[in-house]
Amino acid sequence: MTTAPRSDAPTLVEDLLLLLFQPTSGTIAGENTLFYVLGGAVLADLALGDHLTTADRGRVSGVAGHPPSDDLLRPAWNYLAEKPRGVQTALAAIGPALRKPVLERLVARGDIDEVPRKVLGLFRTTALRDGRTERRARLIADVRQVLVEGAKPRARVAALAALLSASGTLPQFHREIPWTSEVITRAKALERGDWGADAAAEAVTRTVTATVVNSAIVAVTVLPRS
Repeated sequence: MTTAPRSDAPTLVEDLLLLLFQPTSGTIAGENTLFYVLGGAVLADLALGDHLTTADRGRVSGVAGHPPSDDLLRPAWNYLAEKPRGVQTALAAIGPALRKPVLERLVARGDIDEVPRKVLGLFRTTALRDGRTERRARLIADVRQVLVEGAKPRARVAALAALLSASGTLPQFHREIPWTSEVITRAKALERGDWGADAAAEAVTRTVTATVVNSAIVAVTVLPRS
């Protein structure tokens, strides 16, 4: 299996797909609208790395001369560096191609294992199982601290929790992240970019990320029904 060249640190889109992976069933939550939130994670990662900025009329564009080094993020930056784009247009353009390479990365890192199996005793296929790294458990713990315990989030965890909420799958995490009114309130605040941070640079990142997350919400909740 060939994976895209990567940086040492996992990207936000890798973290999001790993969170959405359900170890008990070997499935990924929110498959029907997965590409919208994966695309949103790529755009949010670009924003967190100062590779993305807002343009007029709510559009986003790549910051000229400041491409990301990771090959999962570079195509999106190239696309947005050509000219400003609407966020939903960008999600539809970059999201569909992400699931396979992101999953390959998670397997290569050992975060998810692919196990061969036979269907009906005849057809060879693979099943997904929890990996050996325990990284998913650590990500769940980070998000739980913010959503359940009300801890002040780091920017990356705030974006991750906001995207998880935007995916519409949070109720499926009830055993790990109780689905309570307090959790809902905190998740919605993160979606709006209310991260409780004071730095001006982070304020720009929050604005861009909130734009991305809310466009992903519209895509997830409205577009599939239209």
